[in-house]
Amino acid sequence: MLFEVLPLRPFTLEDISPIITGYETQEIYTVEKIESDQRTFFDIRLVQLEKPYRASFVEDFNVEELQRYQGLISQGYSFGAYQEDQLIAFALSEAFFEERLLRVWEFHVKGGLRRLGVGKALMEQMITKAQQDRLVMIMLETQNTNVPAVRFYRKMGFNIQAIDLSHYFFLGGAETSQVAFYMKRRLDSIVK
Repeated sequence: MLFEVLPLRPFTLEDISPIITGYETQEIYTVEKIESDQRTFFDIRLVQLEKPYRASFVEDFNVEELQRYQGLISQGYSFGAYQEDQLIAFALSEAFFEERLLRVWEFHVKGGLRRLGVGKALMEQMITKAQQDRLVMIMLETQNTNVPAVRFYRKMGFNIQAIDLSHYFFLGGAETSQVAFYMKRRLDSIVK
């Protein structure tokens, strides 16, 4: 499959709607917190589901968020994968130079094009740019229910560094069982 990874160009919700379709999985990570005066620990386990879990991201995007993301493009750490000038995947990132950290806000590959190297190429481009600019860490957030993403990020050198049990409470209903996984990867700098 031929595609090109380039600096992300300005986009509309219509451009990204076919890409931010969400995910489906037959397994999730359960997270149990056990706390006492003597110790607190979290137990994370991969469990199989009787029926698939589906999540969609389209409704998560609003005008204010899109405007903020458009502003991040000028920093130069956001990239798009383009096939015949059509956006098929994108990564929106923001550099925090005082912490020497690159924060990935959005990372999406169009359904049907996953597991074909598009996401890997996007991530490698972000990592290379961050290394060139001497950033030392790349961080992102995903959900305990997004097992395909967790597996992809682990293959790219990330590991779970923090858990937020209440991050998704604003969603209400059954979604409050979602847990935020904060994953990080330490970067080695490339000499300019």
